[in-house]
Amino acid sequence: MKIVVLDGYALNPGDLSWERFEALGELTVYDRTPRELIIERIGDAELVITNKTPIGKDIFEACPSIGYVGVLATGYNVVDIAEAHRLGVTVTNIPAYSTNTVAQHVFALLLDYCCGIGAHAPTVRAGEWSRCADFTYRKSPLIELVGKTMGIIGNGLIGKRVAEIARVFGMNVITYSPSQNPPSELEYLLANSDVISLHCPLKADNAGFICKSTIAKMKDGVIIINTARGGLINECELSEALESGKVAFFGADVLSTEPPADDNPLMSAKNCVITPHIAWAPLEARMRLMNIAADNAEAYLNGQAINKV
Repeated sequence: MKIVVLDGYALNPGDLSWERFEALGELTVYDRTPRELIIERIGDAELVITNKTPIGKDIFEACPSIGYVGVLATGYNVVDIAEAHRLGVTVTNIPAYSTNTVAQHVFALLLDYCCGIGAHAPTVRAGEWSRCADFTYRKSPLIELVGKTMGIIGNGLIGKRVAEIARVFGMNVITYSPSQNPPSELEYLLANSDVISLHCPLKADNAGFICKSTIAKMKDGVIIINTARGGLINECELSEALESGKVAFFGADVLSTEPPADDNPLMSAKNCVITPHIAWAPLEARMRLMNIAADNAEAYLNGQAINKV
């Protein structure tokens, strides 16, 4: 049994072990695989493990030995699912491994802005506090969350966890699920939220829905947090709203193209903090991911596939 991991570095840069996969067959692990080497590296492997390396129709056609594709993530848009189903290839993903870490990251972004940590800490090291005539100073607005309203778009596991944490902070919570609530409830959320946090999947009908028209319906000075998918945002129009002050702050762990292009308008937008898609990546979450990925592969080989998509 040949097993190939096409892009294992993001999950395991050296602090985890592939031993459970090694026990399943002849394992080859690549840190990264460029498109032109995908077919060559898969070869006659039956089990293919991928994170962001695409497995499209052309790959399935060129590598008929593939019987299983294990995606090292919750999202599985890197695989041509229709073609996999047509060919009888089992595809699995990793659900619910990063619920707590992503929710934690939402508040890391939010609190960095509300408490001014990133704005103030460097000035202390630079000696500004030592030279200050007063016992304190403020370089940015400081915001108390108690009594503020958080609107959560997407009511899955992460959205629910974010809502729980928001309530602990004393915030009011409005939730909206695109699959469960009428559009009028989204309108209410947009108009009444001080903070809007995105937790919905990216689909054809919601791509770029945070745009000029939806931002116009929000409160002046709204805070937007995105740890879901970058494609939910019209980045050019959000950048304009940041420049005008309509949006006071945007914190994100995802962008429409990753890594971002140099001309992405958010790279130079004011009051914008972007982290490099790391909300999923604390060691504890990656350990869970690795174990679930191995469980998925073992279950497939035992004829009882789990977490199929």
